[in-house]
Amino acid sequence: MLFQLLLRSRLMEAVPLRTGLVARPLKGSAGRESCDSEALPLSLASCGCMLRCWGPHWGWVPWAPTPWLLLSLLVCTVPFGLLGEETRQVSMEVISGWPNPQNLLHIRAVGSNSTLHYVWSSLGPPAVVLVATNTTQSVLNVNWSLLLSPDPAGALMVLPKNSIQFSSALVFTRLLEFDSTNVSEGTQPPGKPYPPYSLAKFSWNNVTNSLDLATLSAIFRGHPVDDPTGAFANGSLTFKVQAFSRSGRPAQPPRLLHTADVCQVEVALVGASPRGNHSLFGLEVATLGQGPDCPSVNEQDSIDDEYAPAVFQLNRLLWGSSPSGFMQWRPVAFSQEQRARESALACQASALHPTLAYPLPHSPIVQAFFGSQNNFCAFNLTFGAPTGPGYWDQHYLCWSMLLGIGFPPVDSFSPLVLGIMAVALGAPGLMFLGGGLFLLLRHKQYSEYQSIN
Repeated sequence: MLFQLLLRSRLMEAVPLRTGLVARPLKGSAGRESCDSEALPLSLASCGCMLRCWGPHWGWVPWAPTPWLLLSLLVCTVPFGLLGEETRQVSMEVISGWPNPQNLLHIRAVGSNSTLHYVWSSLGPPAVVLVATNTTQSVLNVNWSLLLSPDPAGALMVLPKNSIQFSSALVFTRLLEFDSTNVSEGTQPPGKPYPPYSLAKFSWNNVTNSLDLATLSAIFRGHPVDDPTGAFANGSLTFKVQAFSRSGRPAQPPRLLHTADVCQVEVALVGASPRGNHSLFGLEVATLGQGPDCPSVNEQDSIDDEYAPAVFQLNRLLWGSSPSGFMQWRPVAFSQEQRARESALACQASALHPTLAYPLPHSPIVQAFFGSQNNFCAFNLTFGAPTGPGYWDQHYLCWSMLLGIGFPPVDSFSPLVLGIMAVALGAPGLMFLGGGLFLLLRHKQYSEYQSIN
């Protein structure tokens, strides 16, 4: 009973605010109060959901959704969580460089009337150019001699140019490290910063050796070229890129829901020696703005944490109004390879800010596609807190995010939560119905009694 009350209280807080339901009493012709159908969202009206309005006999209770309304809301929510399951024909290839092999990974996802291109590279810092076109015939063209020159503008093109509907880029510029000794939790920055590692000065493996076409994945693995302290003697920083041909979830937490419109990036720092006993690590991420302002970042709340226990938020960076480009992640990382709840680390994201005040590491593929644009915005992601689990446990850190074009995947209620809520909301209704039938039959029994004169 206590669990049921807690669940119902969370629903009372979360559901009305999300749906924006407002019930307004209207006087009918018989003097009874009726429901204003205009107060319902179109999605609920189309499902046949109805607000229960109390008549004058029972009294009006404003802002109080009934169990029937919440149960109807659950029924209406299920189909909308299944949207975005379009299947695409996805190919992944490493484009050979000249004269030596270069790390240029091309993901091409062809839909019914569109094509998505994701071009990943470790030329300079790890970066990705994402492009959406309105044709199934668009192709990537690479001019290697120009790409490897000091001025690579124009070396990377998606043709035909007039088919491009959206394009942007994301660059992972620096690996950050902070000394969190004697720092209170919640402080920003989370400690004294050590000199950052510039990812443009890392040496990266040949991505061809890690290409797995069965899982549509590839791994960029790197370490600093100049490592005087030997911090990366037995360690590395990896970016695992994976594409998908249909919707689903990975087997390991945080189990982000993906569609065929996205690719997943898993960043892992393994085996590197920290420069302090309580070092916290982070990433500096830069992106191209779509105008004078930086992209927006918002946070989505949920009452369902089945796929990522104790994590009720979903962070999202949007390059514009949907459908456009987006970056989506849960604010959690893990300090153990098993990724259990006990090894979960908080992930803090700073606000995006223009980078005109300081130079960013140069990304050849971004300049090759966009030219000399400089409207970059950056933000920092930091993982962990001064207390609790941390990188110092097993010298392991892993964080995942989705990068996509179109409408971001939206989590619906999981079957487990739907079942619990159906029982919690349906049981009172069944009891009410049973009680009503009992009273009705009892009243009928008395009404058929005939007195004897």
